[in-house]
Amino acid sequence: MTTLLIATRNAHKTEEIHAILGAQFQLLTLKDFPDAPSVVEDAETFVGNALKKADTLANWLADNSKIKTKNLRLDYVLADDSGLEVDALHGAPGVHSARFAALDKTENSPDAENNIKLLRLLKTVPLENRTARFRCVIALVPVPEKKIESASPVCFADEFPTQIFDGACEGVIQLSASGVKGFGYDPLFVPDGYEKSFAELGEDVKNKISHRAKALAKMKQFFNDQDTKAQS
Repeated sequence: MTTLLIATRNAHKTEEIHAILGAQFQLLTLKDFPDAPSVVEDAETFVGNALKKADTLANWLADNSKIKTKNLRLDYVLADDSGLEVDALHGAPGVHSARFAALDKTENSPDAENNIKLLRLLKTVPLENRTARFRCVIALVPVPEKKIESASPVCFADEFPTQIFDGACEGVIQLSASGVKGFGYDPLFVPDGYEKSFAELGEDVKNKISHRAKALAKMKQFFNDQDTKAQS
């Protein structure tokens, strides 16, 4: 079984990833590693942020090989960056989705405040022009046997090839929030082909059509292809 460290402390995200990946993977999170370094997500792209988190944590794990991991060897670090792109706002909030309500701060803003700001900015935009998409990029980095000195994300990725998987879910931003089952912008986002928000549809539907589900499906296919090659 492949063991992954998911580079997050977000319980909602962890539950979602676990539900999508199933029993094929053993999952740990940053809650299992309280001393793990914090990574400032200051890149200008989803790919840049995902790479920075994955590379930093993989190298930290290699430098701290004696850390107890429930008697498991960590094979990979999985880091993702995701967000909402609204066409009427020229792609915003994008990489700033989690702290949209207070862009001058580095910590995330409360979901409710982010949603209030988004609705305010779209107040005069008619429904047909409120097209948007959730986008997710996953970086998967193998944990090296030893630390790579002075590793930048670029040279680290060259030394330990990183796999990148992406996914997007198209939809619209509705006029007001609805539903209580989701998190983030879920109460505002209605995916194409549906009349309810992500927060109303629930996990069973969301985990099949979401941006993260599509990116994780590509990752699972990568591992399946690797297994097929190993058996041939």
